[in-house]
Amino acid sequence: MKIPTLDNIKQAAYRIAPHIHNTPVLTCQALNDLTGANLFFKCENFQKGGAFKFRGACNAVFSFTDEEAKRGVCTHSSGNHAQALALAAAKRSIKAHIVMPENAPKVKIEGVKGYGGKVVLCKPTLRAREETAKEIREKSGALFIHPYDDITIVTGQATAALELHERINNPDIIMAPVGGGGLISGTALATHYLAPKTKVIAAEPEGADDAYRSFKSGSFVPSETPTTIADGLLTSTGNITFPIIQEYVSDIMTVSESNIITAMKLTWERMKIIIEPSSAVPLGVILQHSERFKGKRVGIIISGGNVDLRKLPWQSDNKER
Repeated sequence: MKIPTLDNIKQAAYRIAPHIHNTPVLTCQALNDLTGANLFFKCENFQKGGAFKFRGACNAVFSFTDEEAKRGVCTHSSGNHAQALALAAAKRSIKAHIVMPENAPKVKIEGVKGYGGKVVLCKPTLRAREETAKEIREKSGALFIHPYDDITIVTGQATAALELHERINNPDIIMAPVGGGGLISGTALATHYLAPKTKVIAAEPEGADDAYRSFKSGSFVPSETPTTIADGLLTSTGNITFPIIQEYVSDIMTVSESNIITAMKLTWERMKIIIEPSSAVPLGVILQHSERFKGKRVGIIISGGNVDLRKLPWQSDNKER
C-alpha cells in the first residue's frame, strides 16, 4: 500500500477547494476553563452535508477521469458517507447508487434522495449491504467507493487537518474520533508531515472500543455488537486505515457514554453549535482524563453535526417529539 504523501494531500485540497467549505476553527473560554486545556475546534459540522465525509467523497469523485465518471458511483452506507457521496456525485453531474439498510434513519434516506442519489434498501446486515452493492456494480458498471477504506477517501479527509494546521502552529495534541478510521488516518498523516512533534490521539467510546483493542494488541480486532450513542463510530477499521493508525497515531483513548453525553451537551450550551454524539467523543475523553491534557494546546476535529433533534441523548425519556 502506498501511503499518501503531503503532495497528495495538497493536491486533494486543491481538487476539492471549489466544492467544499474551509470550515472555521473556534475556541471557547468556558471549555478551556473547565478542562484546563487550550482547545481549538475544527468545525466540520459546518461542512457541506454536515460532516467531514464530504471531503473524502468529493476527492474520490473528482479524481476520476471524465470517461470513468460517466459510469457513476455506488456505495453502501447508513449515514454521513451516503449523503456525502450523493452530493459529490450531484456536483459532478453523475449518478450515485446508495445502498442503505432498511432501518436507516428516515432523515438520512431522505437526505440522500434530496441530493439526487438513488437509494436501494436492503436488509440491515453487512453481508446484505455488500451483496446488494456488488449487484449494482455488476448491472450498472458504477464505480464503488468505500466509506473509509480507500486511499482517495483518506487523502480527502486529511485536508481537514491540513486546514487546522494552517490556523494553529504546532499544537501539542490533535484529536479526532475513530470508527472506520478514515478521518483519524488522514489527520495522522497530515500531522506527521506538517507538525511531526504533535501527538495524534484517537478518541473512541468504551462501548465500541475495537480500534483501541486493535491498537493495544497490535493486531486487528473486529467491531462486534458495539453499544454506543456515537452511531458514526460503530464500524471496524480497515485494511488501509488500521496500518496507518498503527504507524502514525500516538494513542487511542476511550470514554464512557455519560461523558460523551456531557461533552455533547456542553458544546451545545457553551459554544452554541450543534454537534452529533460522535463529534463529542474527543472532548469526552478530555473531560474523563483531564490530567493528561491540562495546560496543553489541543486541536479537535468536530466530525459532524447530523443529529436527530427528536432523539437527543439528554432527554429524560429519549422518545420522538
